[in-house]
Formats: sequence, C-alpha cells, structure tokens
Amino acid sequence: MAFSSSGRVATEVLDIAYEFAGEPGAGTVILLHGFPYDVRAFDDVAARLADRGAHVLAPYLRGFGPTRFRDAATPRSGQQAALAQDLVDFMDALDIGSAVLAGYDWGGRAACITAALRPERVRGLVTVDGYNVQDLAHAAEPAAPAWESTYWYQYYFHSERGRLGLERNRDDLCELLWRSWSPTWAGASEAFAASSASLHNPDFVDVVIHSYRHRFGLAEGDPRYQGLEDLIAALPPITVPTVVLESGADGVAGPSAADDRDCFTGPYEHRLLPGVGHNVPQETPEAFADAVASLLTR
Repeated sequence: MAFSSSGRVATEVLDIAYEFAGEPGAGTVILLHGFPYDVRAFDDVAARLADRGAHVLAPYLRGFGPTRFRDAATPRSGQQAALAQDLVDFMDALDIGSAVLAGYDWGGRAACITAALRPERVRGLVTVDGYNVQDLAHAAEPAAPAWESTYWYQYYFHSERGRLGLERNRDDLCELLWRSWSPTWAGASEAFAASSASLHNPDFVDVVIHSYRHRFGLAEGDPRYQGLEDLIAALPPITVPTVVLESGADGVAGPSAADDRDCFTGPYEHRLLPGVGHNVPQETPEAFADAVASLLTR
C-alpha cells in the first residue's frame, strides 16, 4: 500500500475516511474511485505522484470502506449529486481551496460534476471515458443492444432479486464485474481480494441499489440534493484543463469518449489506452499518474 497515512473528516452527512501520501502544501490531488472498487485502485498512482512532490488524497466514497453516515435517518442515496456534494464537502472540511481531481466510474462522475459546477475549486481534471455525467432526462432511451448487454448488472439491481443477490453474493458478484470489465487484466482477481473488505460497509448495498435505481427514474432522490440535480440536468460544460483517458478494452460498452469533445470548452487532451480495461488507475498506474502530473505543471 503506497499511501503513508489515513485520516477521517466530518461533514454534515458523513464521516469520510481517506488515505493520503506526500506533503501538505504541495500541489493537491484528490483521487476518486468507483463501484465496486476502493482506494486500493490508487496505491501505485499515489506513490508515483508523491514522488513527484504532490500531496495526494483518496477518500472512500459513501457506502465504501470505513466511511460512515453520521445519522441513521439520512437516506442512503447513491445519486450523482450526492457524490458530487460529498467531494466538495470533503474539500471544505480539509480546507482545500482547489485541487486536481482524477477519477473513474462513480468517482469520475463526482469529479466531472464538480469541475463543471465549481470550476474555481478544480485546478485540472482527469476523467476516464469522457463527460461522466448522467443525463437523467434521457435515461429511458435505449442504447445499442451490444452495449445494453453489458449493463445487465444495472437491470439486475432494479429488482429485489438483484438487491438480495448483491447482499448475499457481493464478493462473487463484484469480482465477476472486476474480471468482466477488465478482460485483459490477468491480475483482477488477486487485486479484488485487497479491496473486497470495503464492499462490506453496512451501507454499501443500500447506496449501490439506490444509485442504479435513481439514474433510471426508479427511485426518488434525497431532497437535500435536488437543487444540485437541477443544475446538473443542464449538462453544463467543463471549462477547466482536462485530460480524458479512454479505455481501449473496457468490458462495459458505450460510446467513445471522443464523442464528448464538445462538453469540454477549456484546454483538452484525449489519450487512448489500448488494451486497458475499466479499472484504469490500477491496470495502468503510470498512464494515470502521468495524466495527473501533466495538470500539476500547468
């Protein structure tokens, strides 16, 4: 594990656990994991960035690892606005004025939304697979059948059978997702073992199920985030310097990240990563770290 220390910080909603490396006062980087991963995805990335003088922080998202809700009555929402607000709250609690944000999957979504709506807080953005913001108004529009077939787990989670499957078989199910989403990565199963404990957070199932139901209009959001959801619904452009990383062998199908080019109106670079699957920072930490470092020097 390349992070040198761990900590906790309280926000209005969460006690957020995080790991960090490097010295405060240097260029700050916040690394944001996705589902069903955790901060172990960034061990090698953090080491490379700390060696380059960066102060690197990686929070556990709500429902993952040691992060906990502060109030039992708080809805266990997994909606995109909640993830984005958690990120801003995390930065506020640690008095981080601005940082380079880098993430993928759920974490990439939080980073993209924050970059779009709070650009003064974002020095630069690394996002895997482009403009990672859900267009909820068009969530019912079908995608190409070949793409839809890779989304089976999302439809599974829409049912109570899927909820029970995630609850009872979470390690087997999530390891299957790791392997199928990263089909060229021989080390997926071994790496999963180091992250599986984070999926046994007591709120994991509720947060995950809500996320995959809310994005399809099958569950109401937490009212505290409705104002932010309204802003996200406009699909605002991202103006901050951005590096888009595109997985060349992602087992979750979809359009090319290059198709999102018009969503980025600031300095922009697109980097294709041939043979790399969904878990970009863990499969190719050197490429991920290089993308982040390129923004620290701007």
